[in-house]
Amino acid sequence: MNIHEYQARELFAKFNVATQPGSVAFTPEEAEQVAAKLGGKLVIKAQIHAGGRGKGTFKNGFKGGVHLCDTPAEAKDIAAKMLGQVLVTHQTGPEGKEVAKVFVGQAVDISSELYFAILLDRATSAPVVIASTEGGVDIEAVAENSPEKMIRVPVNPSLGLMPYQTRAIAAQLGLKGKLMTQASKLFTNLYKLFLESDCSMVEVNPLVVTATGDLLALDAKFNFDDNALYRQPDVVAMRDTTEEDPREVEASKFGLNYIGLDGNIACLVNGAGLAMATMDIIQYAGGTPANFLDVGGGATKDQVFQAFGIILGDKNVKGILVNIFGGIMDCDIIANGIVEAAREIGLSIPLVVRLEGNNVEAGKKTLADSGLALISGDDILDAAQKIVAEVGKAA
Repeated sequence: MNIHEYQARELFAKFNVATQPGSVAFTPEEAEQVAAKLGGKLVIKAQIHAGGRGKGTFKNGFKGGVHLCDTPAEAKDIAAKMLGQVLVTHQTGPEGKEVAKVFVGQAVDISSELYFAILLDRATSAPVVIASTEGGVDIEAVAENSPEKMIRVPVNPSLGLMPYQTRAIAAQLGLKGKLMTQASKLFTNLYKLFLESDCSMVEVNPLVVTATGDLLALDAKFNFDDNALYRQPDVVAMRDTTEEDPREVEASKFGLNYIGLDGNIACLVNGAGLAMATMDIIQYAGGTPANFLDVGGGATKDQVFQAFGIILGDKNVKGILVNIFGGIMDCDIIANGIVEAAREIGLSIPLVVRLEGNNVEAGKKTLADSGLALISGDDILDAAQKIVAEVGKAA
């Protein structure tokens, strides 16, 4: 789950992380009102779940999703050119994203830009701090081309981020005196935010030193552990489903794990590992997967039915491969769900089903007795080859 920049600032305020004053606006008039309260030089920033906004272009021809201005009237005019318009950046793809809100904040006179992040290190299953003097740029490029500029500090989860570590990070970033004191406090509070909000990532880019000698977290990206959201109602309330793939939103209502892709062969699989293997084998057989869809280890007939509806909501889908291994799951329950879905929806595209495991013979009999034009796969490779062939025939 991702959140908007203005929501990140709300979390900053909750955990006493220093940032610039500002507020969100949903209309040009609100942008003008916020600007009038703030006064001084202002910055207007489009709010979408994508990076590269400053270099993006709106489909109405307006350049850039980040603009500076001097008066409330200018803020209103800029907001009017952004709101309701589609912004295209290198992260959105050519389809872009519609801007429904803007952040209006006090502009900051920046002396230098830094980078600071707290991530989960998969190798150690523990937090790690990543920092760099190269803030405000493509940090992935810095890591690849100038790895010596990346600071990496592992955090012992039992001890947390220690004071000596915050000072050492600050020193490596060139922060001294008052700035080191500010940095230690800011890093400590960010780690507290990371821990107490069940984050999987907190990325501050840029972390800036102002001309007046203050350290501010100017922009941030957050990711949260989806498995912990049940204990984070305030974070869940920040979810903006308009920024998400509608199919993924619909799938989440039924406990399905769905990610849309750009292929034409849909997958319905139980288990994330098997789903990944199924997508790989489709590629190996010469096809392209249209989605990742994991119905889980204990899917119900209703979940399978709903999964078919979501799959067929993608107009690019020309065939479906169902690959089920029944461990906990009863293959006959899946088979009944498949038959019910195919009949009610009136399935008109090729469907290949491979069942194996718990109660598989009953499941195969249910499919065979259905009278539907289902194709049986003997194993995962056979099933992939058959669906690729059927989609090729249809084309």
